[in-house]
Order: sequence, then C-alpha cells, then structure tokens
Amino acid sequence: MIDHFMLLALAGGLLAAWLAAPLGVFVVWQRQAYFGETLAHSALLGIGLGLVLQINLTLAIILTSFLIVLGLHSLRRNAQLASDTLLGILAHGALATGLVVLSLQGNIQLDILGYLFGDILSLHATDLIWMAVIGLLVTGFFYQHWHDLLNLTLNTELAQVEGVNVKQMQLQMTLLLALVIAVAMKVVGVLLITSLLILPAASARRLAHTPEQMLGYTFLLASLSVIIGLGLSYYADLPSGPAIVVSALGLFLLLLLKKQR
Repeated sequence: MIDHFMLLALAGGLLAAWLAAPLGVFVVWQRQAYFGETLAHSALLGIGLGLVLQINLTLAIILTSFLIVLGLHSLRRNAQLASDTLLGILAHGALATGLVVLSLQGNIQLDILGYLFGDILSLHATDLIWMAVIGLLVTGFFYQHWHDLLNLTLNTELAQVEGVNVKQMQLQMTLLLALVIAVAMKVVGVLLITSLLILPAASARRLAHTPEQMLGYTFLLASLSVIIGLGLSYYADLPSGPAIVVSALGLFLLLLLKKQR
C-alpha cells in the first residue's frame, strides 16, 4: 500500500511535468535556459519579501518573478547591455538580496533547504490545486498560440510580417514561465527547477522529428524522471528533488549514448 504523502508527491510531480513540458521545449529551442535560472533565483527574494510583508509565500514568489520579468523587458529597451549580462545582474542580484532579506528574519523558522532543493513529499492538496489551475492556463496559452510561437522561434522577422505581436508574445510566455517556476518550485527547489525544464526537453530532442513529437516526448520523459526519482527517494532514502533531477540526467545520458552508437 502506497503512503498517502507519496500519492500526493506523485500527483504533484506529474503536474510539474505537465507544466514544464511546453515551456521547456521553447526554453531549449529559444536558448532561454539562463532566463529560467534568473527567475528561479528571484524566487528566493520572493520568499524573503513574503516573510517581511507577511503574505502567502507562493503569491510573493509569483509577484517578485513578475517584477523581474517586467524589469528585464524595461532594461532591454533602456540599458546598453547584452541580454546575458542583464540576466546575470538580475539573477545574482536577486539571489544575494533574497539571502540578505532572509538573514534579517532571525526569529522566523524556515526550511530554507526545502525551498532550495525542493520538498515534494510535503505537498498538500492546495498545492496540487494551484498547479492544476496554472496547468490549464499554460495548456490554453500554448493551444492558442502554438503556431505563432513556432514562427517566432524560427524567424522573429517573419513572425512579425505574419501579424504576430512578438514583444507581447514574448512577455506573455516569460510571465507564464515565472508562474510555473513559482508553483513548481516545491517539487525540485529553486536551485534545480531549471533542470526540470531543460533536461527532459533536451532528451526529447534526440527522439522527436516534429515539434509536436518533441512536446509529447518531453512530457513523457519528465514524468518518467519524476516516477524514477520518487522511487529512488522512497526506497533508497534519497532527497526527492535531487533524485528527480538525477533521474532526468540519467535519461539524457542514456539517450545520448544510444544515439551515438
């Protein structure tokens, strides 16, 4: 008989795979991995601000991530700096500021390792509801804009000619990415959430021949990583978040070696 908390963890992990799959595909295609890392680092600042303002931490993380996204789009227009430089400034600036703010909350007991590396075994039904609602939002967005996003990925100028509002589309997608990182962070943590976005999509790239196939394989491999990682966590007493990421890495290396033969 599987324990109740393991069933919740499995449901949460599969929901995280559902959330990460379409975004991970475009993060890999558009080479936006560093952007995902920036948003993940900003989550720690959201936790600190949530404690200071005494508001729900998930809401605080979402609001902080949104501010980071809007700040980046503003800086891209006004600062004479390359995108990777701006991302580096925001990522490390948000992480350092978050650590400083957290260090000032000396009287608050907080499982910081749970936020850094995930605590999927502590998921509650409320967390699953949040993830399911965001999952429906993500699914609706990609169903409506799938071909526009493909055109934008292949050729930005051509997408503009075909009537795609490129800046608005990019902003909407980055806001969705911020939202997904905020709600899925409990599964693998701030430091590992980007891995869940990148590794299954990178693995799927070695199997798929069409964009739709890559999306399907990404979800399948992300789900398999969750199942294997939770199994390792349960039977070998390993930390669940890192075990999921190591499982995703193992699948990537397995497919890499198989493809090279």
